[in-house]
Amino acid sequence: MHKKIFENTKRAFKLKTDKELKRSIFLFKLMSRPWMVSVGTWLTTFSLKYNLPVKSIIRNTIFKQFCGGETSKECVPIIEEHFKEKAYTVFDYASEVREKSDEELESDLDDQIWLSNFAVKYEAIPFVAIKPSQLGRFELWEKVDAGEKLTAAEQKSWEGVRNRLDRLCKHGHNIGLKIMIDAEEIWIQTAVDNLVEEMMEKYNTEQTVVFSTVQCYRWDRPEYMMNLLKRARNKGYKIGMKLVRGAYMEKERRRAAEMGYPSPICKNKQETDDVFNSIMKFCLNNIDDIAVYIGTHNEESSYLAMEIMEERGIAKDDKRVWFSQLYGMSDNITFNLSANGYNSAKYMPFGKVEEVIPYLIRRAEENSSVEGQTGRELSLLLEERERRKKSK
Repeated sequence: MHKKIFENTKRAFKLKTDKELKRSIFLFKLMSRPWMVSVGTWLTTFSLKYNLPVKSIIRNTIFKQFCGGETSKECVPIIEEHFKEKAYTVFDYASEVREKSDEELESDLDDQIWLSNFAVKYEAIPFVAIKPSQLGRFELWEKVDAGEKLTAAEQKSWEGVRNRLDRLCKHGHNIGLKIMIDAEEIWIQTAVDNLVEEMMEKYNTEQTVVFSTVQCYRWDRPEYMMNLLKRARNKGYKIGMKLVRGAYMEKERRRAAEMGYPSPICKNKQETDDVFNSIMKFCLNNIDDIAVYIGTHNEESSYLAMEIMEERGIAKDDKRVWFSQLYGMSDNITFNLSANGYNSAKYMPFGKVEEVIPYLIRRAEENSSVEGQTGRELSLLLEERERRKKSK
């Protein structure tokens, strides 16, 4: 029934000029060659380390493809363009600078509160996202996750992490804005899950304000979701959950091999797809207890979600169900879903070029390694270019 809606390239790329379409084709052709991604990653890291003049090149190529701008205000024209096409935006300040003092982290949280106040002015921005490593030092998260004894200073810092997250979630609750906490590497994720659950218990009693993230390339996540639902029902709160396939696959496998523990990652793409679809189905089947944010570039998963919604009588615009794709990717899913009445959003990172480099490198590596992803993206872009040529 739904099987053709993602083929509409005219609608998918309506907002791209011919010049932007050409740039996207160029970039996805590069990303289809893993060796070029490896060389480009090395050159980028090297150039920034030694202050070589490459920022303008990065800004006008891969940054422009995957980030909305360097500031929140710079993103607004794009956000408004998207909303005219009925697509929402998730705001993400994508800085991944990990070595910060508690004072700097407090200042960053003030900026995040400011961003929340900025976002809530726009109907187009129902969510803001934050990474746990923007709330506290990665090494501290590691110690807490491992159950290691903290020094008095570390305990004080950890209370600072909890207070910062609490302050952000409370503010979101008070102003009517959803707060999404992204996933991190597995060796800090349990600590993240526990703290985010605290916030859900506190702020998700009447409406779903706080959203956690589950990475479905982990084979243990279906059991985690079942146990989470039991806890939520026992304690009387709603779950907000973003589903993604995952962002650190190669790093997770490498670390497991180096440290001699079983890999937490599914053996192949099919297993990951099965985990994603099973958790998605679980969430939709328990919609009264779980608000679900389906973050996927996979057309089959999107079609499956649409079918389950139809079977269960869940309205297309039910605010407990969101579909989302990263800015710069899978426009054929985002804008065709929004045109068909679903809650569809672009996850839009922004930040200074040098601060979002880790994010951009992940996007390039993902596109070069995920089976079929770059090929599908490129084929749709090329199809649209041909359609435009014929229509002239």
